[in-house]
Amino acid sequence: MAGFLTIILFLIAGAASSWLGFEYLPEKVVQGASYFGETKTVITALGGFLGLITGILFQQLTTKITQETKSTPTDLLVSRSVGLILGLLIANLLLAPLLLLPLAKEVFYIKPLIAILSNIFFGVLGYNLAEVHGRTFLRLLNPNSTEALLIAEGILTPASGKILDTSVIIDGRIQGLLKCGLIEGQVIVAQTVIEELQQLADSSNNEKRAKGRRGLKLLTELREDYGRRLVINSTKYQGQGTDDRLLKLTEDTGGTLITADFNLSQVAQVKELRVLNLSDLVIALRPEVQPGEKLNLKIVREGKEETQGVGYLEDGTMVVIEGARKSIGERLEVIVTGALQTSTGRMIFGKLEKDHPANKSDKKKPSSSQS
Repeated sequence: MAGFLTIILFLIAGAASSWLGFEYLPEKVVQGASYFGETKTVITALGGFLGLITGILFQQLTTKITQETKSTPTDLLVSRSVGLILGLLIANLLLAPLLLLPLAKEVFYIKPLIAILSNIFFGVLGYNLAEVHGRTFLRLLNPNSTEALLIAEGILTPASGKILDTSVIIDGRIQGLLKCGLIEGQVIVAQTVIEELQQLADSSNNEKRAKGRRGLKLLTELREDYGRRLVINSTKYQGQGTDDRLLKLTEDTGGTLITADFNLSQVAQVKELRVLNLSDLVIALRPEVQPGEKLNLKIVREGKEETQGVGYLEDGTMVVIEGARKSIGERLEVIVTGALQTSTGRMIFGKLEKDHPANKSDKKKPSSSQS
């Protein structure tokens, strides 16, 4: 909406400038026009068109600068700003004596021209020097900040903010990920998430009330453990529900949305936002099990088929074992025969290790009887 208003303002400004500036055109142009009104209208329309083009270019430039600013570390932004300010300061100090010189009216336009060109030259020069030699500037400010120097040189990329969804806070696994160092950067909690947790904690439903209190307790522990790294974003976004507001917050901050909600992660991917689904992370961290590998599993229940038993790996992956139906409650050696990836997770198939030699002995029995 703001971009559209900016373009409209440029359009109006261009048309108004052309309309008011028509009187300052050379007399030959005005007198040579056959119809004064038509000429003024054409020039006004042309000015409005130029204003529209300028507004569109300005809006695209603003969007690009905003995106670059979000992805640029703060230390580098500060060094660039200081370099630009110093360049403009030097340019104006050098121009002061020149602007005081008396010049003839015929060449009076040289003064503003030199002022504009010198400001552009020294401003860009200072910006580029800060870009190239930002390492020295950062070392003066903080000699011990090796990470800041690596970021300034482009060797490291700055960590984006991690925006927590309500489901992740209630789930509780985010605390373990932070302790292990798998989550970097600031941890952002939106005000709408805190309000949703408070509503759950005040609910008359026992299950919802327990989830809400668990989520609020987790936030309190994160505040005690990580201090200022936990940031509460109090911006009030317009939207239908918490999910919609979280997507807008993620888009505005350029951060990464962490969620355990499959549907929310899919919507974020459609909108080309950075998202981390904890379920996908769990699947990625599961150890690979190859056919022929031996596992020591406890048979916990029956399978769908008559001879099948079911066991589970430590990460919860279900293992369907042929011939283990009669061994429920026992811990046996299982040989992996294959794996299947489904929409709900991974399923592994196996057979009991004792089946292999048993089958060999069964094959030898006919030959011995024939002899």
